[in-house]
Amino acid sequence: MKFLDNYFKLTELNTNVKTEVVAGITTFLTMAYIIFVNPSILSEAGMDYGAVFVATCVAAAIGCFVMGLWANYPIAQAPGMGLNAFFTYGVVLGMGYTWEAALGAVFFSGLTFFLLSIFKIREWIINSIPMSLRLGIAAGIGLFLAMIALKNSGIVVANPATFVSLGDLSEPAPLYALLGFFVITALAYLRVKGAVLIGILGITVMAMLLGHNQYGGVMSMPPSVAPTFMAMDLMGALDVAMLSVIFAFLFVDLFDTSGTLVGVAHRGKLLDKDGKLPRIGRAMMADSTASMAGAALGTSTTTSYIESTAGIASGGRTGLTAVVVGVLFLISLFFAPLAGSIPAYATAGALLYVAVLMAGSLAHANWEDPTDAAPVLIAALAMPLTFSIADGIALGFISFVGIKTLSGRFGDLNPAVVILALLFAAKFLFLG
Repeated sequence: MKFLDNYFKLTELNTNVKTEVVAGITTFLTMAYIIFVNPSILSEAGMDYGAVFVATCVAAAIGCFVMGLWANYPIAQAPGMGLNAFFTYGVVLGMGYTWEAALGAVFFSGLTFFLLSIFKIREWIINSIPMSLRLGIAAGIGLFLAMIALKNSGIVVANPATFVSLGDLSEPAPLYALLGFFVITALAYLRVKGAVLIGILGITVMAMLLGHNQYGGVMSMPPSVAPTFMAMDLMGALDVAMLSVIFAFLFVDLFDTSGTLVGVAHRGKLLDKDGKLPRIGRAMMADSTASMAGAALGTSTTTSYIESTAGIASGGRTGLTAVVVGVLFLISLFFAPLAGSIPAYATAGALLYVAVLMAGSLAHANWEDPTDAAPVLIAALAMPLTFSIADGIALGFISFVGIKTLSGRFGDLNPAVVILALLFAAKFLFLG
C-alpha cells in the first residue's frame, strides 16, 4: 500500500487505494460495451471475430496501463467508437481496401500522433483548426454511428427511389434495437452505472429467452489472436489515396483525445492554475502507443474515453484508476463466448445512444453566423450521407475556406486550414 501511495501520489491527491479501485470498476462498467461492439463492427470488414475480441481487450489494457503507470491519470483507453466504424464501412467496405491495409493506416496514424507528441507540434495543429469544424466533425461522427445502427438493425433500409426508407418494424431486429436504445437512454438519465452494458446484455438475454438468439456460453479460454496479429499491410497503407485515410484517423484521434483529456481533467480538477493539463505529452503518447500496439494486434485506433468521467465522479484521481480498468479488460478475455453471443441488434441501441452524446456538440455551434454554421452542417451531414468520416472532414474544410473567402472573412483563416482545404480539393478533383 505504501508503494502504491508513493508511486501514484494517492495522499497528495487526496485519495486512497479503495477509492481508486471503485473508480476503476465504475469506469470499466461504463465502457465495457466496446468489448462487444468493436468485434461486431470490425468482423464485418472480414476480420476474425475472436481475434478482434482479444485485440480489443489487450489494446485497451495497454492503453490504460501506459496512461496509468506513466502519465498517472485516471483516464481509460480502448478502441474508439466512430473510428472503428470508419475503418469497416469507410475504408474497407466503402473504399475497397483490405482490412490489413486499413490496419497499416491505423499504425501510421498512431506513429504520426506519437511523433507530433514528441516534437510538441500537436498544440499548433489543435489551435489551427477552427472550433466550428471540430464541432461539425464530432457531430458528424455521431450521425455516422446512428446511420450504421439504423442500417444494421433494419430500421432503415435501401430504397431505389428514395435511397433510404423505413424498414419493417414488425421484425424482431428493429424492435430489439429500439427497445435497447430506450432502455439505455432511460438508465443513463437515471444515472445507473453501466447503463450501456446493461442494455446490451439485457436485449441479448431477452432475445435468447424468446428464441431469437443462440446461447454461446459465458466463459472459456481466450480465442487465438493469430488471425490478426501482425497482419497489418504497411506497404498497402502507403498508397497515395490512403493518405487521406491516415489523416482522417489521425485528425479524429487527435481532437477526440485532446478534447477528452481536457474535459475529463476539468471534471476531476486536475488542471493546473493556468488551466492546462500537466503531463499532457505523456497522456498523448499513451494514446498513440496504444494505437500502434492495437494495429499490430488487430484493432482500429485506440483513444481516450470520455466515460472516464464516471470513475472521476466516484473519486478517481490517479493512474491507479486506469490500471484497474486495464486489469478488468484483461479479465474480460475469458468472456469470449458471451461476446460472441451478442447480436448486432443488441449493440445497435448502444450505437444510437453514443450517437446522441456526440451529436450534442451541435448545441455549441454559432448558428447566428452562417459562415460558421454552414461548414458545421456540411461536415455533420456529409459523414452519414457519404458513409465516410474522411469525406465529411474534407468537405467541412473545403466549405469553411470557400465560404469564409467569398464572405471576405480572411481573418478567420490560417495557413494550416487553407493548405488542408486545397489538398482535399485536389484529391477530389484529380484522384476521385
